[in-house]
Formats: sequence, structure tokens, C-alpha cells
Amino acid sequence: MSDAKLRAWWWHIQGLDGSLRGAKSAAVLQRSGWARSVGGAGPYVTLFSRAGIVRDTVDDAVAKREVHELPAARGCTYVLPADDYAVGLTVAQAFQGTDRRVASKLGVTDQEIETLCDAVLGAVGKQPLAPDEIKQATGKAVRNLGVEGKKKGMITTLPLALGILQARGEIRRVPVEGRLDQQRFRYARWSPSPLAKSKLSQADAFIELARRFFGWVGPATLKELQWYSGLGVKAVEEAVAPLRLVPADGGGGDRLLLPDAAGAFARFEPPGDPQYTLVTSLDAISAARRDVSTLVDARDREIVAKLTFGQKFGGGSLVDLAAHAIFDRGRLIGYWEYDSDEQQIVWATFSGKKDRALKQVVAQTEAYVRDHLGDVRSFSLDSPKSRKPKLDALRRFMA
Repeated sequence: MSDAKLRAWWWHIQGLDGSLRGAKSAAVLQRSGWARSVGGAGPYVTLFSRAGIVRDTVDDAVAKREVHELPAARGCTYVLPADDYAVGLTVAQAFQGTDRRVASKLGVTDQEIETLCDAVLGAVGKQPLAPDEIKQATGKAVRNLGVEGKKKGMITTLPLALGILQARGEIRRVPVEGRLDQQRFRYARWSPSPLAKSKLSQADAFIELARRFFGWVGPATLKELQWYSGLGVKAVEEAVAPLRLVPADGGGGDRLLLPDAAGAFARFEPPGDPQYTLVTSLDAISAARRDVSTLVDARDREIVAKLTFGQKFGGGSLVDLAAHAIFDRGRLIGYWEYDSDEQQIVWATFSGKKDRALKQVVAQTEAYVRDHLGDVRSFSLDSPKSRKPKLDALRRFMA
């Protein structure tokens, strides 16, 4: 199993090879995986890079609830297709305990939380309400947790209740102006709830999460699934047991596949000609496994080590992409960032080669960002000012 084949296979099953062109947003996310959502442009670029879907079309799919931003794996927010809402919400519920424990230490009882949840449900309806409006409508049910609460990142009890109700599928958050690349929300009742007819136990939901994970990024390791799911070693072993995973190399290797994919992987041949695309730093091709080093060719490792913008590359592993990335058939070949002042993509490749096909892909992505997004934030706190050191580093590397 060569590294080139492994990278190209991930590229293929992620739909970055053009095989998802023309697909709808939900279909893209079903195949490539849930899109990490942290107030950045990641979900938009995920759908554009695979299927050429523009922002208005994504926003329309969100409005129709064909895809939605939900708490899911590890309790973190992702954009999911409708068929996966029940799985995502059920696994998210396993991670509600942390915030409850923090609240408990601040003197908040379970009964107080449930009383507030009932008050919130009584306040919200079909018309979405902003948090301030919900707070006003629920009155004394919301409690300010004072200085100690502020120290622990829990100023009032309202965010806790909103998080619990989202994970239960009883309310949903609606992005202000309909955009996913910001973190201003209103909240509405979710009726019917995506969990209303679900019979998934939490154990079954984690089995389904594991099944999806290996479909999105297999061959993968149990350790990678452990990170993605937030489960312990034993729980991961229990989740994958029904899947009957097989070693990708046909022997005793630790990279595993779903049985139905084993034959296709064995027959797969990496494309001979370059296939380029630009993705964000949280794209599923790397972020789902949280392992960039497997996507770096041996000849590029020294250069990648120098261009990490302060991140460490040592011990044979690079966990996260240091910037938005340029790939060729699954191989990391460069980085890019968007200069919103100049309205252009600043980019550099490790090889220094910039053929016509690569320039065309950069130009297409640049036009999409300029005309449809306006900027490409990695996460909510990313800004043109905070991005300047990366832009300067990329320009120096290009010089």
C-alpha cells in the first residue's frame, strides 16, 4: 500500500476528484463527511471544492433544512445532511455532561436547568428569537452566574439550556442573514423534531458514526476514530465490532476499511495526471482524522516543516493544516489564504511549479470567494488583521 495510493484514494472517496460535480449539498456531505463549523467558511468551501455549489445554493439548502448546523461528534458543531440528523444529535448528547458539571459547581441544579429548558420551549416558536429576546421572555428562569461563572466561561444559565435543547432536537439555531460563516443565531422550535421517530440508542448511534467515519476517510485507524468520536478505547472497539472492518493492506496493518470498500481499494489506481483543488484548513480530508503528515510527500517534509506558521512538525506527525491547503490527488502541495483587502488569494506551492491547470483552479476559487463569500475565515475569530502574518509568510515564500 503506497502512500501515493492511500492519498489518492482519500481524494477519490472524498469526492475531490470531480466525481461529485453537480451533486446537491446533502449528497456531498453524505459522501465526504460532516463539515466542521466554527463560524468560518469551511462548509461553503467544502461544497464548492467538491461540487461547485455556490453560497446562495447552500443557504437555500439550510433554509429548507436539507442540511443543517448541529451539535454532533464530540458535541462540536458540524453541518450535516438531513439523513444524519438523528445520528449527529444522539452522539452529541453524550457530551452534555461537561457543561452540566461546570454548572453544578456553580450551584446550578438539574431541576433548575430543566425548569429553564421548559421556559425556553415556552418562549420560542416558529419565529426564531435571539438570545436576548429569549432571556427577556423567560425572565427569572435565567440566572446570572456572576464572577465565578465568568471565570468558567458560563456567564448565565441560558447557553447551557440552549445547548441541551439543541442536542435533544427540540430547538434549532437559525443563522442570522442565513449565513453559516458567522456566529450570530436565533433559535426556533424544531417541529417535528428529527429525533421524534428515532429509535437509535446512544450505542447504536456511535456504531452508525463509526460506519460513516470509515466510509468518509477509510482506510483509517481506530485511534483516528477515537479522536473524531471522542470515545475511549473500549467504547471505540465496541462501536466498530459490528462493522467487521478489514485491514487495508490485506495483512495485519492498523489502517482499516469497511468490507464493501476493500475490493474497490485493492483495484484502485491513482490518476496519472494532476488534479488540483483548494480546501480550507478544516477540510475533512485531513481534519476528520486529524492527521496531515500522511498527506505530505517525503520530498516535501522539510519544506512543510519550515512553513507551519508557528506549528510544530516533529516526531513524524503534523496534526492540523497550518493554513488553507492546496492538494493534488490527495498530496498536500501548498498553502493559501485570502487577502480581503486586495480581494485575492495569496498562495505558494512547495515545488514552486504553477502550471496552467493549477492557476485556473486558484482563479476559480478566488472568483468564488470574491463574488459569493467576501472572505474565507478559518473560524469565527479569524480576521484580515490576524491573518496578516500568514499572508506575509506566503508572499515571502513565493518571492
